[in-house]
Amino acid sequence: MFRFEHNIYLWAILAVIPLIIIVFLFVQNWKKRKMRQFGNQKIVKRLMPNVSKSLPIVKFVLYSLAMISLLVGLANLQFGTKLEEVKREGIDLMICLDVSNSMLAEDLSPNRLERSKRAIYQLIEKLHNDRLGIIVFAGQAYVQLPITTDYSSAKLFLETIGTDIVPTQGTSIGAAIDLAMESFDFENGTSKSIIVITDGENHEDNAKVAAEAAVSEDVTVHTIGMGSEKGGPIPIYKNGAQVDFRKDNAGNTVVTKLNEQMLKEIATAGNGSYVRASNANAGLNIIMDEIDKMEKKEFGSKSFKNYESRFQIFLLIALILMVIEYFISNRRSSKLDGVNLFESKK
Repeated sequence: MFRFEHNIYLWAILAVIPLIIIVFLFVQNWKKRKMRQFGNQKIVKRLMPNVSKSLPIVKFVLYSLAMISLLVGLANLQFGTKLEEVKREGIDLMICLDVSNSMLAEDLSPNRLERSKRAIYQLIEKLHNDRLGIIVFAGQAYVQLPITTDYSSAKLFLETIGTDIVPTQGTSIGAAIDLAMESFDFENGTSKSIIVITDGENHEDNAKVAAEAAVSEDVTVHTIGMGSEKGGPIPIYKNGAQVDFRKDNAGNTVVTKLNEQMLKEIATAGNGSYVRASNANAGLNIIMDEIDKMEKKEFGSKSFKNYESRFQIFLLIALILMVIEYFISNRRSSKLDGVNLFESKK
């Protein structure tokens, strides 16, 4: 397995080499024009018999190859020298995020969904050895990110989450909990926990039963309420500008409110904690304090850990090519030096 430590220098090759070629061609064309202006080309060639047409091209090729080798060397090609099994100690955590339209209400800033995503991002920043997965749900539940320790991928997947990612509207919390349970690997023996982030409105299934089933498998279920009891309307945006609020069939503006009582019942059934989010605190820190108290168990993860750099090879090649280029003259061999251009023919 190999990698480049600094990929930016590989991109530099694509920028520098074409630029060098353009400059070389421009200079060659400029020389030709000046030679034509100097006088008759046959006479000029006889006056400069040692000037070579091919050697400047050879020097240019050597110089270009030297620059490529130099940039590859700066990118630092590395080879993995040992496949190690890195032991990690942590828990398995599944986050179930509500993406129904009611999560667009702006009683939390900037809205419930974006506030939730920012809190999850901050959570990912604090994780070290724990494994994380993300499930999105509305009327149905889908695995957005399978459980993993690749936190960079988790951040990328998190950025793509929106209310349009699930086609069916609703709030199927029970389905999300069931899917989280199916996503866990119960054979590894790690402690497991589920965090449900939702406003709980338009609840459609028996989430309490799903939470109780999770507890029977030693999985705790925590809930975080996004929104306020007073609630707020659901804005409709078009081309980045708000144009209206969502309305019901009677034409009245829909006001979505936090179903706090239901979320408390789910947390109690799941042997977990309930926290209501606010603009100052999304509640994940409080939940994570509870999760940190859980027993952490060891699990293995294989990866190439040790890498050896090979930049020296390319820097040496660049140096050799530049030395060769330096000692190559633009003049041809001196075999023609003995030719007398002004000797008259007999």
